[in-house]
Amino acid sequence: MARDRNPGHGMEEHMNRRALLALAAAAVMASTGALTASAAGTTSSDAKITTREVKGGQKTHLARGTNGGGELAPAVGPEAATVREAVANRSLSSRAKATRGGHGLSGITVSSTDVSTATGATSFSGIDHFQQRFGVSGGNQWSLEPPDQALCVGGGYVFEAVNNAIAIYDTSGTELASDGLNHFFGYPFEIDRSAGVAGPKQTTDPTCLYDPGTNRFFVTILTYDSDAAGNNLASGTNTLDTAVSPVGTPFGTWSITHIDATDDGSHGTPNHPNCPCLGDYPHIGVDANGFYITTNEYPWFVDGFNGSQIYAMSKAELASGASSVTVTQIDTNRADPNGNPGFTVWPAQSPTAAQFDASAGGTEYFLSTNAAEEANGDDSSTELLTWSITNTSSLASNPHIGFHVVSSTVGKYAVPLPADQKAGPVPLADCLNVTWCAKTALGTPNKYKETERPLDSLDSRMQQVTYANGLLYGSHGTAVDVGSPLVQKAGVAWYITDPSTDDANGNLSTTVVHQGRIANAGNNLVMPALGVRPDGSAVIGVTLAGADHYPSAAYINLSAAGATGNILVLAEGVGPEDGFAGYRAFGGRPRWGDYGAAAVDASGNLWVANEWIAQSCTFAQFASTNFTCGDTRTLLANWSTRISKVAP
Repeated sequence: MARDRNPGHGMEEHMNRRALLALAAAAVMASTGALTASAAGTTSSDAKITTREVKGGQKTHLARGTNGGGELAPAVGPEAATVREAVANRSLSSRAKATRGGHGLSGITVSSTDVSTATGATSFSGIDHFQQRFGVSGGNQWSLEPPDQALCVGGGYVFEAVNNAIAIYDTSGTELASDGLNHFFGYPFEIDRSAGVAGPKQTTDPTCLYDPGTNRFFVTILTYDSDAAGNNLASGTNTLDTAVSPVGTPFGTWSITHIDATDDGSHGTPNHPNCPCLGDYPHIGVDANGFYITTNEYPWFVDGFNGSQIYAMSKAELASGASSVTVTQIDTNRADPNGNPGFTVWPAQSPTAAQFDASAGGTEYFLSTNAAEEANGDDSSTELLTWSITNTSSLASNPHIGFHVVSSTVGKYAVPLPADQKAGPVPLADCLNVTWCAKTALGTPNKYKETERPLDSLDSRMQQVTYANGLLYGSHGTAVDVGSPLVQKAGVAWYITDPSTDDANGNLSTTVVHQGRIANAGNNLVMPALGVRPDGSAVIGVTLAGADHYPSAAYINLSAAGATGNILVLAEGVGPEDGFAGYRAFGGRPRWGDYGAAAVDASGNLWVANEWIAQSCTFAQFASTNFTCGDTRTLLANWSTRISKVAP
């Protein structure tokens, strides 16, 4: 994630932090016929499995109202003058760079799905960039993009997290509390702006779920140790921090557990090649017995990718607030069926506790794709990987788990191009092209001519995964060819599969029951998040952007039988994305995402969280309002988030 330094309310200069975020899966395609495929599974013999104790039992408290926004916050004052170029994320992929050339057609031809306005859904604005930057922690926050939106719903509460703030709402959209992510996890503020000094801990990549088994919220982040400029220390130390709420409510005392993800042999971690390493892009899942975190492991100081790491632990132990927690770590470095590393191996969650898989002593499932270069891909693939951990009931005492992976043949998918967006006012780009204004933003004139940039469509990695009624659901972004004449756009690939675990030996097999592609001629669908109701019906939340739509929050219905409907717009964007990361003055790597989220509540309502653009203003308005356009944006970014409820 990229960050800024800001000399005053709305007048910002940019300072980068060490690259943190790997590119996330992107978005959208139109329906194809279902392809049925099966795969026989065996226990992976190449995965390295280690077990250790990690520190738990730290406490933090969340109360109604705004936390970390006043009495504890240092005053906002002048900043240090150092300006650095942003490094967008840890992924080795260059595909997000706005300057890269196109690949022509993808060879994945898809019919166009119509766009219409959503009816019967309720929707409200979530955290936007202005609130993230100025509305929590007394303004002692970096400017960040992308927001990386997390969402979980339970007990009548809606919990949203972004880089780097949280907010709690009731189900009507009334905000009940907000906080900075650092402050919520008990760390010093991201930056003391009165002194221009970064805090010793920098947080990123929030993800959350509401577990129907324990009736608690679980929130996981990545935290790294930093110097006074916000860059990682030479030690490369970073942790995966998980906060667990009281039963049924986000308010009250949470317990926090820390897992060291440095993996250089220190502090009980395994000793992996070229580490210290970063546990990037954490995501979480649960079954009846366990809580699971997966990451993409990148060396801090040399190019490379070590494969996804899977951390398995007792859900009950976490929820109890134990002072130490037993964690089993699985390294997928050469574990896929082709001998390649697992990449974004996303763990499943379930809409109700009754739908967890009890096979083979308890089984947790995961899905992943392998077109991206980290997975030794070549931009496209016809493989869908299913992973499982069995005997998860042993996590509560003496962990003795099985680990399995199979490959299924699916329709072709491919890494999409960046997503073009509708032309409109981009006052930050205009500012960077004017000497006096560029000096305000950069501290120096800009040597580049800036123009509106596309959105990052990511690299076809798997996104949110759900296990419901014995079936496994997942979606991700893909290139598609759509329209007349055919043009490559970003679309969505989705799957419903039927995994089977042998009770006797835990071996895994799976059948692809339904699959499809969703696309729209002239527009892109990015950052899909697929949520599933207990009855197997589903919703895929996306951002819709292209020639006809500014970045807009939308969704597509997916029936249990594998039928998809129109692209339904929940909130129509009102202007283009105009954030610093895409402009060459800051590195020229546009960002969007890196993920959205979906959640289901006890009534079967599906909730989706999407990034969109809720504001627009001219350069003249921008310059005359202290670069905030009436407190709707900051100098450096204008992203917004949207939270929507789709009834059964």
